[in-house]
Amino acid sequence: MPIPCTDVLSAPARIETDSKPKGLIFDVMRFSVHDGPGIRTTVFFKGCPLECWWCHNPEGLSPEPEVVYVPDKCVLCGDCVAACPNHAIAWRDRPVRDPQVCKKCGDCAAVCPAEATQMIGRWIGVDELVARVSKDLVFFEESGGGVTFSGGEPFLQADFLEAALDACRARGIHTVVETCGVVNQKVLLRLSAKVDLFLYDVKMMDRAKHLKYTGAPNDSILANLAALAQHHNNIHVRFPVISEVNDADRDVAEMACFLKSIKISRLDLLPYHAIGGDKYRRLNRAYRLEGMRAPAPEKIQAIAERFMRDGFVVRIGG
Repeated sequence: MPIPCTDVLSAPARIETDSKPKGLIFDVMRFSVHDGPGIRTTVFFKGCPLECWWCHNPEGLSPEPEVVYVPDKCVLCGDCVAACPNHAIAWRDRPVRDPQVCKKCGDCAAVCPAEATQMIGRWIGVDELVARVSKDLVFFEESGGGVTFSGGEPFLQADFLEAALDACRARGIHTVVETCGVVNQKVLLRLSAKVDLFLYDVKMMDRAKHLKYTGAPNDSILANLAALAQHHNNIHVRFPVISEVNDADRDVAEMACFLKSIKISRLDLLPYHAIGGDKYRRLNRAYRLEGMRAPAPEKIQAIAERFMRDGFVVRIGG
């Protein structure tokens, strides 16, 4: 589960002195085993064109750095109030931040002794990122792992993604990109040659329901997947299964029909979970699936068997 980055607290210029692009990330998770083969380091890009009701990484939705306050951690020292150069934090029995005044400079997080105030999102250069990823080369080599670029949506920062892919591949690091599919198709196909494995999210086939539950139609997602499948032979489609949203027989049948028309390597069924619910409260966001239960294991198994009868290689879980 991604943890907000707190080591860089400001948002410097996006271009380094050597003109290499910088990227905005919100976590680098080492020793992941759910985002591709082997032991992996997963890099979470900030910013996403969708806003799925069940997203378990809401800290990755905004394309800008964010300040998060966790009251339960606060020791009521007042250091953040004194440190704020813009007087955006007032003391009212505890620190209260005015989001209209806050410049997201990160000075408050820098002085917080209990990490009750945190910055989510940091700008990072390609060289620094690859140096961090390369610390685990021995684990990659022994397990067949590598680096996974996730999010958010990595293709929203296409220049940085491409530079990171090039740098990792130059070091012999296996590359995976997870994408929601709302990307520029020309860029997707151009960068596809630099990606060893795609994890491609397909939420549902019904256009109206997709618009309702994600904030965008699915036309480009499906078109991009069909085009990518003609250029790339290693695509795992990820299907998040959410009760009463996309798990009806018709939903599953339409998904199977579409996927049979293209070439994919595997289908991953991702049962809904509410692990990220607390993050919404910390971000002052409404969690629109409050009270939603995870689908029954028998339901997931039945869906898996339905796809397997159509010849798909199916895995439950990422």
